[in-house]
Amino acid sequence: MLKNIQEWTLLLLIFGVVSLVGNWVGYDILPLQALPGMLVLLLVCLAGLIIQKIMPGNIPSVAYIAIIGIVISIPGVPGSDAVVAWTNEVNLLALATPILAYAGIAIGRSWTDFVQLGWRSLVVAVCVFVGTFLGSALIAEVILRFQGII
Repeated sequence: MLKNIQEWTLLLLIFGVVSLVGNWVGYDILPLQALPGMLVLLLVCLAGLIIQKIMPGNIPSVAYIAIIGIVISIPGVPGSDAVVAWTNEVNLLALATPILAYAGIAIGRSWTDFVQLGWRSLVVAVCVFVGTFLGSALIAEVILRFQGII
């Protein structure tokens, strides 16, 4: 268990540093300004991972992470105002970029697993991408026309 915690901590620290740099470059929020929020997010993730290993049953760690995050940000919970203020300094897209890069690397390393999914998964992926693009474009068109921008 201790080895898992060490690996998780190292991975989360790498993720946190990359996210802080992305937050700085992309959104002009200095790393020291976003550091408290990033530490809160990393500690919540680490706590959720540990709880998932300790608790009986087969509940995914993301459920524990979500529950912890919700509880510590509920208005009226001691410290929730600080938690919300700190985490507001960390932009969501700055967090998503390293996650997607890591997923891409993980998929790239296991092309044999990807190939085993077959051509049907490629068709599904293309349909999802096209549907997402068309749906986003349609929503943007409607909203921009409604606002009189186009």
